[in-house]
Amino acid sequence: MRVRLPVRKAILQRKTYEAPAEGRLNKMRLDFNENTSGCGPAALRALRKLTAQQVAMYPEYAGPTRRIAAYFGLAEQELLLTNGGDDALRVFFDAFVEPSSRVLICEPTFPMYRYYAEIAGARIETLRYGSEMEFPLDEFVSALRKKTAVAFIANPNNPTGTLLPPASIQKILLAATNTVVVIDEAYAEFSGVTVLPWIRKYPNLFVTRTFSKAAGLAGLRLGAAMACRESLALLRRAMPPFPVNIGALVAAEAAVQERTAIRNYVKQTREIREWFAGELARLGVKTFPSTGNFLLADFGSQGPSLFKKLDAQGILVRERSKDIGPGFVRISIGTGSEMKRLVKVIQRELQIIQKEPRPKPRRERN
Repeated sequence: MRVRLPVRKAILQRKTYEAPAEGRLNKMRLDFNENTSGCGPAALRALRKLTAQQVAMYPEYAGPTRRIAAYFGLAEQELLLTNGGDDALRVFFDAFVEPSSRVLICEPTFPMYRYYAEIAGARIETLRYGSEMEFPLDEFVSALRKKTAVAFIANPNNPTGTLLPPASIQKILLAATNTVVVIDEAYAEFSGVTVLPWIRKYPNLFVTRTFSKAAGLAGLRLGAAMACRESLALLRRAMPPFPVNIGALVAAEAAVQERTAIRNYVKQTREIREWFAGELARLGVKTFPSTGNFLLADFGSQGPSLFKKLDAQGILVRERSKDIGPGFVRISIGTGSEMKRLVKVIQRELQIIQKEPRPKPRRERN
């Protein structure tokens, strides 16, 4: 029997998102900016205390939302919990983007902005970070004048590590009088910079966060969207009644109540990141200033060979040849021992690559 399904044109015109490769558990996972130390002990204890009855019930959100909101210095009505940071981004399209609405992003950046925009059938206006991964502020402000529905800015940006200072964000907010401005602060714990207190001043400002990075809860999927009460109420209309599972709720509550584990991880990650950048510089590898738990590096012509060798040894990194160029890679900052091992492997493999004979260029026949 032949069946013709009424699939939307926007779905047919895009490729399926490629999820992380399987079999990553026992490898050195420096490819998806995860907390390779694992979550804190308080989160694990909270998960172990879950009863069969709790698991069998639909979650209750009022208490966890109130306590997690307090962690961010917010009222309960200013916080919306979501099924991971990705879901926090999706709801903006459900609430504010019509087919053919204009969405503004600056690439290279987190691919889910484009992913959801394509599914929504939006018109995507794309700017580019500069050669030194600087944000094109003036061009971004100018683009806002074109009846933009939603503008997305990752701050710090993934994969460049670029941090847009608050003064620049304020300039954008003042220009975006008819635009929803989403500041994605997935890595704010590492940068120490946030515009979250501004949500009460700018009704068009929305801030998103995730518990996947600093809190180490990527496997449980918990994110959040934050805005003033009136603006966030519009997002709530686009959300299902039970978006977050009970495991994510109890683990996140425990994590924010025991902040020491998060603070220690952030401090260690910053220190290791700076050490690692210095080691790559010593090896002649160009890196870009980062305020996240990752580093963007350019290995040049040696990059593709090196990345294959790392993969063969169970070391996973995020190659960025498709959106930045051959030789570019984003490397998550793991534990001290992981990064020391990585430096040794990189140094050894680069020496081997440099000694390998290069193929002679083919001579063209006349």
